Parts: sequence; structure tokens; C-alpha cells
Amino acid sequence: MKHCIWLCLLLVFSCTVQKINKTVRSSDVFEKGHMGFMLYDPVKGKTLVKLNETKYFIPASNTKIFTFYTSYKALGDGYINGLNYTHKGDSLIFWGTGDPSLLHPDFKDSTVVDFLQDSPKELFMVDNFEQLSSYGPGWSWNWYPYYFAAERSPLPIYGNVLRYSKTAEAVNAEPYPNSVLLPLRPSAKIQSGSYFIQRDFKTNTYEYAFDREKDSLTFATDKPFITSVNLARNLLQEAVGKKITLLENEGYTQSVHEKLPTIKADSLYAQMMKISDNFLAEQLMALVSDAVLDSINIRAGISYAKENYLADLPDEPQWVDGSGLSPQNMFTPRSVIKLLHKIHTEIPMEKIKAYFPAGGESGTIRNWYPADPGQPAYIYAKTGTLAMSTALSGFLLTKSGKVLLFSTFFNNYTGSSSVQKTEMQKLLYFIHDRY
Repeated sequence: MKHCIWLCLLLVFSCTVQKINKTVRSSDVFEKGHMGFMLYDPVKGKTLVKLNETKYFIPASNTKIFTFYTSYKALGDGYINGLNYTHKGDSLIFWGTGDPSLLHPDFKDSTVVDFLQDSPKELFMVDNFEQLSSYGPGWSWNWYPYYFAAERSPLPIYGNVLRYSKTAEAVNAEPYPNSVLLPLRPSAKIQSGSYFIQRDFKTNTYEYAFDREKDSLTFATDKPFITSVNLARNLLQEAVGKKITLLENEGYTQSVHEKLPTIKADSLYAQMMKISDNFLAEQLMALVSDAVLDSINIRAGISYAKENYLADLPDEPQWVDGSGLSPQNMFTPRSVIKLLHKIHTEIPMEKIKAYFPAGGESGTIRNWYPADPGQPAYIYAKTGTLAMSTALSGFLLTKSGKVLLFSTFFNNYTGSSSVQKTEMQKLLYFIHDRY
């Protein structure tokens, strides 16, 4: 009797896998682009479905899975290093590590400010801004007005953005509405029914307009500013309330120094992964290089990760930035599956659920992949979107209690990505329901 039950289950699973395979390979939607797909059972150590799994695809924000794992290995889930510093006589000399939390509008961490305020010594800030370019390789110049391309820097402050908000007739820039360093001016343009806030391409000058007849119009939006060592020093000096003198980097960053713990890495991982925060992803890779190389060098940090954390991937990642904004990034589905397997093996599932977006519940997939009414989420996965490139990779929980790993890439398509997402939603639910 038991033998018959087991045979029936095998037949059911076999038919399910065959149907998944047929859907992936014959879907009219999936045929309209270059698709890669892989479904893997980590308990059985078995690939259930594969299509172009050895081909390279542009991953977009699936790159953040690599950033997350690398950061978790290098930084752990404890406190990150927010500042490097050393004492020399009556001077406190410090420089940035890439920590994005300093007065960030979402984290509001003031550890560095408090530390500098409490110091009885004269304050000197080392200019190590040459260690990190504002944009990553392959980024588009016309992204400059948008939060998703906030500039990178060794010592970011306020998240390197102005957070504009409107209530009634007032427009404010928080958390420093009175700062003369980043001026805001009304625009001569007339805006009807909505609002706009635009930064000048080459200067930190912003203009705004909104429909003044709509008193109920409210909004909050983040706009990047142009970073520089002088601006960072001035904003930090304003926050600390004490003079900070700039120093040329004459070997200071290679000297023996101490580290200042600030925020827990856990909170950075969760926000980066759930809302696909590009700025946090880039700054995390800066923190990784600071941790493993004692210098901010994202390219070197990636090389270190590939050699020390990712050498067992079946295909070498073509990996150039932390966020996935660069179209120069390229991964294969089977390498992503291997990485997900490593995450599943090394990190408890409850932590994975806390970091990854949950289908129908949180992050970038809160409106996709919903569970049945009254049931918990069954998809925990990272999205990725660039022009003509979409991706989704992560963990699929089945009704039978299995945890499956999946990775899907869709490149070089025309039209809206929602068509592919709708088709993928049907496929993933079928796997959840039947496998």
C-alpha cells in the first residue's frame, strides 16, 4: 500500500514538472524575449526545470542578491563601521567608510555627530573622496534627478538627498530646511494638478512648482544632490556645530586607526532588498571594501568577494556595481541558484524572510504573487528592472511544505514588463499549489 502511495506521488510530481517545463518553453509571452529560468529543489539537490540556465543575462537589481550575500559575509548582522579615526596630539582626524546611515532621513543615525560633538579635540576630516566615483560604471548621465541614482560617496550625509515635502501651501526640504547650502526656489513654470521638483544639472539649485489651488495636495519625494568633499564637510559641520577642517589624504587612511560602530547592518539589508534601494546597495559595497581591504574600492571589493565568497559558482559573475544599475552586470540563472542555495544553507529562513520582499505583502512585490486569502506569503524574492530587462529570483514555498529556489531572467523584450510578470505569477502560483 505504501509503495502504491509513493508511486502515485512520484507520478503527480512528474506530471507537475512536465507541465512547468511546457509552460516555460511554449508560453507565447515568454517567447517574446530572451528568457532564462531555473527551478531547484535544495533538499533533493535536483534541478526540476531549466531553460538557458548557462546563458548570461542582464540581472538589473538581482545584482543586490550578490551585494547582500557579500555584505552578510563581510559585515555580518552586527554594527557596521561608521567612521575611521585617529588621534594626533590635540586633533581628532577622521574619514568616511561609506556608511549611508549618517543622518539618513529613514535611519536618522546621529552616532557620528554625537561622537564629534563630544570630542574635546579639534576636528579634521580627511579627503578620501577620490576613492569612490559618484556614479558607477555604465550608469546613465540623465538619471541625475532621480532618487534611484543618488550619488555615491565615502562620507554620505542625509542619504545624499533632499527630502522635499508639502503640507498646505508650504514646501520644505527636510531635515535641513534652513540650510543655505542647498537652495530651493519657486519655478516660473505653471504646474496643474500635481507638482514637480527639479534640480539643475550642474548645480545644487532646485526649483519647484505645484498647483496652488489644490490645498489638499501633499507629497514627499527624495531628490539627489551633487556630492563633494566640501559639501559633506559643510553639512556635517552644520550638524555638529563645530569647525571641521579639511585635510589632504597624505597617508592618513593607511595609518593605524580606530573604528566607530554606528547602525546595525540588518536594517540596511532589509531596506536595500525590500524596496530595492540602489544607494544603500552601493554604499554597502563601499563598507565591504572598507572592512576587508581597509580602503574604499568597490571594484577591489567585488574581486575579493568573487575570490573568497563566490569561487564555487558555476559561471563567473560579470559584476561591476552594488545596485545593478549598470547593464555591464551579467549573471547566469544557475549561478544565481547556487548563490540562493548558499544563502539558504548559511542564513536562517526567518532572517531570509525579514530581508527579502514578500509576495503580496512587502517591498517591490507587495502587489504581485499574493497568497491565498488568510495564508502566509509563499514568494520571497528579489526583483530586477531595467530597460528591456526584468528578473525575479528567490525562494518559493509550496503547499506541501517544500522550499524551492528559482531564478528567472527576461531580456530584450518590447512592451510592458507587466505582461511577463503576470505570466510568471501564474507559473509560480501553479508550482506553489501543485508541487
